[in-house]
Amino acid sequence: MQTILGAGGSIGTELAKELINYTKDIRLVSRNPKKVNSTDTLFSADLTNGAQIEQAIKGSEVCYVTVGFEYKLSVWKKHWVPFIQHVITACEKHHCRLVFFDNMYALNENSLNPILESAPLNPSSQKGQVRAEVNRALMKAIDEKKVDIIIARAPDFFGATKIQNSLLMNLVYNNFKKNKSAQWFCNANMPHSMGYTPELAKGTALLGNTIDAYHQIWNLPVCSKAPTGNEWAALFANAMQVKNKMTVLPAWILKIAGLFVPVLGEMYEMKYQYDRPYIFDSSKYNKRFSYTPISNEEAIKDLLNKL
Repeated sequence: MQTILGAGGSIGTELAKELINYTKDIRLVSRNPKKVNSTDTLFSADLTNGAQIEQAIKGSEVCYVTVGFEYKLSVWKKHWVPFIQHVITACEKHHCRLVFFDNMYALNENSLNPILESAPLNPSSQKGQVRAEVNRALMKAIDEKKVDIIIARAPDFFGATKIQNSLLMNLVYNNFKKNKSAQWFCNANMPHSMGYTPELAKGTALLGNTIDAYHQIWNLPVCSKAPTGNEWAALFANAMQVKNKMTVLPAWILKIAGLFVPVLGEMYEMKYQYDRPYIFDSSKYNKRFSYTPISNEEAIKDLLNKL
């Protein structure tokens, strides 16, 4: 059995679609899980509860962590580290391999051009410090040979599932759909890699089912071309056949807007990801699996066909 913790999110849903290529025995775990494939097993659990985490993992050969706790620093500080410790303990007890779907927060502003697996854990944000603690716990378990673990990293992403969780979909696609200007943070002239969720899920599933991929960090497959904010808007405008208009939001607006829309205030400390080049390098994955990631143009075309 292969289990997804956090199965209802953008990545978890796409991952379930990919895992069916490897097994028909898939367990989807969340508070209110829903089937993606007809053969899926549903397991309702509170993933802040250690006992429920263990029961969710019990009997699994591979456990994928695609959990997305509420995007709020206080929630992250309270839940992330205890959660991952419970997961590691349960995986060790039940001899289950672990694949952790990670983001770039544990890296600082000097490790974004290019973003490599070898970058040091040296976060420049409080949320990044939480993610770095999670990474250190995983790496400690790898070093102590407690669990077979993969850390699979992705940049910001977009896709047709749960579009409310994607900045690109909210700032560009949704605004164009409403005949409004696309929006971007800080500097729309800086290149910014984005992953396509079906592609990221495909890479995660393949890594999880490749024994010699464990005990490593992997950047998931992402197009090597990193468009600027302006170029992302142009790609969407062309594909959607709408007028290309862009409004750039300075960083200080996030802080003020956060008084009214809390999630925007939570974004303020991550502004360094938008005021400089943010270029994701998946060449390690591409070489190992002789793979060419989908182009940004094809990803947007595929996305629009699904919406």
